[in-house]
Amino acid sequence: MDALDVLLLVFGGLFAGCVNTIAGGGSLLTVPLLIFAGLPGDVANGSNRVGILVSNASAATAFRRMGVSGMSWVLPVLVPVMAGSLAGSLLVSRLDAESFEQAFGLVMVPLLLLALRPPKVPAASRTWSGSLATAVFLCVGFYGGAFQAGMGLILALALTRSGMDVVVASSVKVVVILAVTITALPVFVGGGHVDWVPALLLAVGFACGGAVGARFTVVSGARVVRPVMTIAVLAFSGRLLGLY
Repeated sequence: MDALDVLLLVFGGLFAGCVNTIAGGGSLLTVPLLIFAGLPGDVANGSNRVGILVSNASAATAFRRMGVSGMSWVLPVLVPVMAGSLAGSLLVSRLDAESFEQAFGLVMVPLLLLALRPPKVPAASRTWSGSLATAVFLCVGFYGGAFQAGMGLILALALTRSGMDVVVASSVKVVVILAVTITALPVFVGGGHVDWVPALLLAVGFACGGAVGARFTVVSGARVVRPVMTIAVLAFSGRLLGLY
């Protein structure tokens, strides 16, 4: 790694932390950044989890300090999500770097659309049955364990669709993603899919970006971040798919 790679990872993590606060989907930027810094796709996917762990631990602490808690909702969601996460991480860890990069390139564009225009949840949404909720959160966990990028968007949508209050859903989301990351990260570490130097550099940016993003949002940051994110994700996706 040279000095430019270090700067790209720190400031890329900073920007992604802002994106996660404003729109969500910051890993759509950080995984490709790790790949372009020289990491194979499978290692980039594992290394990115270190920053996710740091940022969600910080967010969970902040929610607790603000008195927003959804702990009574966490356990029913956590069990299927963590089971799915373990299965997804074990499966994706078997992919070679090239196969992962192609798969990740395919999922980037639909997730970008979800980040830019998240579906509205009707005020009178019907609460899901227990079996349906379990199946949905098992699938969400499987995706999170495999790819992580955009999981916050998908999980927030699933939580609110299941009948949960939006504010409570936000606090539950960060706790669940934290648990998913704690479950999946050892799989990637054990498989040699974490490069700690770039992972920690990115984590520093993620941690700072979360704090900066909150303030940036107040000053109409979304008008700047979303167009830049759109261009970056489309460019990264095309590159990973070998279009240029």
